[in-house]
Amino acid sequence: MPWSSYGSFLVFAVVLVLIPGPDFAVVTKNTLAAGRWRGAWSAGGVAGSNAVQGAAAATGLGALVVRAQPLFMAIKWAGVAYLAFLGVQAVRSAIRGDYPPLGGGAGERRAAGAAFGGWRQGFLSNITNPKVLVFYLAVLPQFIGGEGLPVLFVFALSHALLSLSYLLVLTAFLDRLRGVLTRRRVRRGLDAVTGTALLGFSARLAAER
Repeated sequence: MPWSSYGSFLVFAVVLVLIPGPDFAVVTKNTLAAGRWRGAWSAGGVAGSNAVQGAAAATGLGALVVRAQPLFMAIKWAGVAYLAFLGVQAVRSAIRGDYPPLGGGAGERRAAGAAFGGWRQGFLSNITNPKVLVFYLAVLPQFIGGEGLPVLFVFALSHALLSLSYLLVLTAFLDRLRGVLTRRRVRRGLDAVTGTALLGFSARLAAER
C-alpha cells in the first residue's frame, strides 16, 4: 500500500465529497421528506453504489462498460431520466405545499418501506451516474501508480466510506433543524431549491460528452 499516496488521495477525496452533487441533493430531499432515518438509508444507498462501482473498476468490469459505448450511454441517459424524475417530484411537492408532519424517530425506524425507498433513490441516482465510474478509472490510477487492483479497490472503498460519513453528518444536521424545516414556507422553499438542483444536475449530465 503506497501510504503517502493514500494520504494525498484522502485529502483529495474529502474535498471531492464536500462538493455538493446529486448525492447531496437526493439525501437532503429524503431527509426532508421523511426524517433522519430515510436520509441515512439514502446515504447508505449512495455509499453502496460507490462500493459497487469501485469493485467494478478494480475487477476490470468498469473499463469494459466505458468502452462499450451503447451500454455506457444507456447508463448515462438512465441517470439523466432518474435525476429529472426526482427533481420533478421535489418541484411538484413545493408547488402543492401539502406536507404531513415529520414522524418521530421510533416511527421512522419501523418504516421499512420508507427506509428502502430512501436507499433505492440514493443507490439508483449514483449507480446511473457514469461520472463516478469514470472517476474510479481515470483518477485513482494517478494515486496508486503501478499498484495492483486490490489497492485500487481499497482506495475506492475509502472514498465510499468518506461519502457515507459526510452524508450521515448531513442527515443528522438536517434532523436537528426539524423544528424549522417543518414550517410550510421553509419546506416549500427547500423542495423548490432541491428540485431545481436535481433538474440542473440532470441537464448537466445530459449535456456532457
